[in-house]
Amino acid sequence: MRELSLNILDIVENSVSAEASLVSIELTEDSHLNTLSVTVIDNGKGMTQEELLKAKDPFYTSGTTRRVGMGIPLFKMAAEQTGGTFSIHSVDGKGTLINAIFKTDSLNFKPVGDLHATVSALVSANPYVDFVLKYSVDNNEFVFDTREIKQKSEEIPVSSPDIVKWIRDFIEQNVNNLYGGVTDNENT
Repeated sequence: MRELSLNILDIVENSVSAEASLVSIELTEDSHLNTLSVTVIDNGKGMTQEELLKAKDPFYTSGTTRRVGMGIPLFKMAAEQTGGTFSIHSVDGKGTLINAIFKTDSLNFKPVGDLHATVSALVSANPYVDFVLKYSVDNNEFVFDTREIKQKSEEIPVSSPDIVKWIRDFIEQNVNNLYGGVTDNENT
């Protein structure tokens, strides 16, 4: 995948398939350490220890529509190719935590990409799931939480085109502000 937001999309789709009602996506960039940590936490059905061991295998999938499951293996490979690390923890019946740490000064580091489009698409396609996006750059942080939007706009579904556009624009503006107002093309 050419950008990390597509890896994130794939991982979060796994969370939704695992019947998660809450998915947290956390990106933490440290410019001094040249690292980007990407964590996805869900409260889905989790995995057994056997499933957890198989999850990193690209030729294993719990899905029925395809024979391979490339999301986790590609995410792991992307992190490790930068000299970073990957970990996955899951408790059957409780949920899953996936963390990948990327070295941003590596030639193999892929840009985050169009995260605002990824998150707004996830919200639009899964209005029954709550999403939290925490994005930190050094000591600055931005938090987006669909539960707040649902509470404020009870009459309008979070999947309505106007709300989805607002979400996309809101995330884009706030993430850009973390970088001093630069455009996506200038971000890592």
